[in-house]
Amino acid sequence: MSDAHVSTQLNHALKPRQLIMMGLGSAIGAGLFLGSGVGVQAAGPAVLISYLVAGALVIIVMNALGEMAAAKPASGAFSVYAGDAMGATAGATVGWLWWAQVVIVIAAESVGAGGLLATIWPQIPVPLSSLAFMLFFTAINLMGVRNFGEFEFWFAIMKVAAILIFIAIGAALLLGLLPGVPSPGLSNLTANGGFAPKGWAGIGAALLVVVFAFGGTEIVAVAAAETSDPARSLARAIRTVAWRILVFYIGSISVIIAVVPWTSEALRSPFAAVLEVARIPYASTAITLIAVIALLSALNANLYGASRMIFSLAQRSEAPRWLSRVNRRQVPVLAVLASVLFGFVATVCELWFPNRVLPVLLNIVGCTCLLVWTLALVSQLILRARAERAGTPLPFRMRGYPWLTVAALAILVVIFGLLVSSGQTRGQFLSMAALTAGIALASELARRYRGKKRATV
Repeated sequence: MSDAHVSTQLNHALKPRQLIMMGLGSAIGAGLFLGSGVGVQAAGPAVLISYLVAGALVIIVMNALGEMAAAKPASGAFSVYAGDAMGATAGATVGWLWWAQVVIVIAAESVGAGGLLATIWPQIPVPLSSLAFMLFFTAINLMGVRNFGEFEFWFAIMKVAAILIFIAIGAALLLGLLPGVPSPGLSNLTANGGFAPKGWAGIGAALLVVVFAFGGTEIVAVAAAETSDPARSLARAIRTVAWRILVFYIGSISVIIAVVPWTSEALRSPFAAVLEVARIPYASTAITLIAVIALLSALNANLYGASRMIFSLAQRSEAPRWLSRVNRRQVPVLAVLASVLFGFVATVCELWFPNRVLPVLLNIVGCTCLLVWTLALVSQLILRARAERAGTPLPFRMRGYPWLTVAALAILVVIFGLLVSSGQTRGQFLSMAALTAGIALASELARRYRGKKRATV
């Protein structure tokens, strides 16, 4: 894992505070504010175990990525590291797979944010707001990485503030400090079948739900390449983000399962359910607006990540070379436009044919993040061993190597096993496997064609 030349085409203008808040913001999405109730209903109060396992997995992955990114900052991040560790085809496959997932998710986020906004202000047409969001954040990304970073910083601040306020209200409710509101105590933790009413099967089912809530944290490794001091910024970001993710997630979920019975229908919007028990006015509207902010933050970050990934692929000749061009602001304009174009097309198709386009696309790439994490961990095992054999000093060393990396891979094997064994998710796994194989084959054939073309010149 030796130092290598890092492209100076991109602007190294991201600040450490922006990178830290980006890491937090990417882990705090609409899945927490609106979707965490699904995990609670799957496992009961024992969903806490699912969140602890998923949180530990993400922290290990972040540390592994941080070690590699500090040694070799690159806009392609885990795609570059997979290429270094396992060959060019592996690197290109991971890069294209992640790019495909992200551009599809961009469309889902714009449509989702528009739909949520329409529940508050029905007079705003969903197509209009969805496309407006896409245009606005395309403009933000074209203005430069400093502007992108500042928007993500304030988006993350709003989400973190919302969670802290929520935890404070929940704690006051449970301690009986809210006037006129009786405390439910801790009875909900053991009522309705006990702490783990569905046993280990329920905890496993919940793990499948909650692990995807942490998807997106890997974007920190992509963004690190555009900071002025990647090694120092990454080490600080990982140390800060890791424990805060657990505090925010475990704190929020603890409040939810203590206040709302796991059998309650109100868990369709768990944060709003807690605030309604606390008799906070306009709770549902407030949580919906926060969820919109969470989706827009993710849209902004994903557009940034997608553009940098395809920019990196182009630099390595794994995508058309013209996608690696930058303007005077050192923004890869064509890479941004290419990434958002697919999102625009998918958004328009979804608006024309509601619930028919995006569900199919999302099913294909639904568990891509798990494969990316798996290959990132395998890359770290290989590159760390290679660095130690060569005596190469590393700016940031992951603690617990290799045991923590192996433990994380074991958790991922279990998760993939759960995906295959469940009839509801087996198709998603097989679709992802087929897509991965197709990308790998296309990448290998394209590389051989380029080699033959160069040989004849």
